[in-house]
Amino acid sequence: MPRPPRSNPKTRTHAIELRKEPTPAERELWAIIRNDQLGVNFRRQHAIGNYIPDFICIEKKLIIELDGSQHLEQKEYDEERTKYLNSLGYKVIRFWNNEVMNNIDGVILAILHAMEDENSKE
Repeated sequence: MPRPPRSNPKTRTHAIELRKEPTPAERELWAIIRNDQLGVNFRRQHAIGNYIPDFICIEKKLIIELDGSQHLEQKEYDEERTKYLNSLGYKVIRFWNNEVMNNIDGVILAILHAMEDENSKE
């Protein structure tokens, strides 16, 4: 029996568009987490349902979201989105764009810690 699609064509198309124009913070983080540099594979702008997480590690069930100032005004949407992704078994961690740009080492340590937390559950 075939698996249901993980997303719809409109969302997948939007994800492809987002990959073409990353924010400076996305570019900064992607340079460090791409190509299994942290020991696991991350994907960027990977459509799931009606949502497009910034970065996702399928293996560790970990989603990384980078938030800019627009997220101050969309707390309910972000909470709904996180709740949905959690219901699929994903852990969602969030960082502000300025954290990535000003403290990339701290962000990477937090990501590694989140992956260790997932390892301890296995």
